Amino acid sequence: MNETAKIGIGGHITSWHPGSAENEDLISVERARQLAATLDLSDAFTDGDALPLLWHWAYFLDWPQTGDLGPDGHPRDGQFLPPIPNRRRMFAGGRITVSSPLEIGESAVRRSTVARTTVKVGRTGEMLFVTVRYEYRQGGHVCMVEEQDLVYRSGEAVAAAFDSGVESLGLPAEPWTAHPRTHPVLLFRFSALTGNAHRIHYDEAYTTGTEGYPGMVVHGPLLAVYLAELVREHAPRRAVEDFEYRFTRPVFVGDEIRVTGRPVEGGADLAIWSRGSTAHATGKVRYR
Repeated sequence: MNETAKIGIGGHITSWHPGSAENEDLISVERARQLAATLDLSDAFTDGDALPLLWHWAYFLDWPQTGDLGPDGHPRDGQFLPPIPNRRRMFAGGRITVSSPLEIGESAVRRSTVARTTVKVGRTGEMLFVTVRYEYRQGGHVCMVEEQDLVYRSGEAVAAAFDSGVESLGLPAEPWTAHPRTHPVLLFRFSALTGNAHRIHYDEAYTTGTEGYPGMVVHGPLLAVYLAELVREHAPRRAVEDFEYRFTRPVFVGDEIRVTGRPVEGGADLAIWSRGSTAHATGKVRYR
């Protein structure tokens, strides 16, 4: 019996109180242009422009020493990483409230705290849900407040029964649609821009041989960006005040996916689909 099975995940975090952290970054126009190029967008950003929704994920990056990364590419330790053995992480979703977009060309400050932790028991055992809260300030004002929901498990990875989406899409048409193409170069560039060294996004041999997935996994944040970009494309004059998103099933590199949106009163409902009616991510925006 391993250590976690003896005392449970909750026993490992009874004295875990990570406090808060602040870091500052320049919202550089170069980084915004790099992300636009990675997404095959033609935006010619200049200083003073508003940073698109969720693009702040390309800033405020943590860069631990390479020797401090685990065999999966994740950091072994960190202020906001719970101290559980054989830690495995999944990004489940989040939400963000925007008072004003971050301005390109100006510095901004991010304050990070753990908002709450919850231990739950599912079919595969104990899970620790950690919600991290981020507050973004620019010019002395709070521009955005974000929460990210992370799920942690303890123990060796167990392959789930996920198939790659090789069948053609058969969804009814929605008012807003996009068909982004995922491929290894895109995943590699997005990993680099967001400081994400998790090997499931760029190392196929590790992903299939060690993690047991059928192919390299598309980043959850990239799926969320696709949802937000659909709104920016079809409602460019609307200011998003709240955006909530949830990841329900992985997308694997090469999967044929469709990003859909439907305007509703005061906002829009969003989703990413494959293989007919398989939902991979959902989102909801509310306009100011």
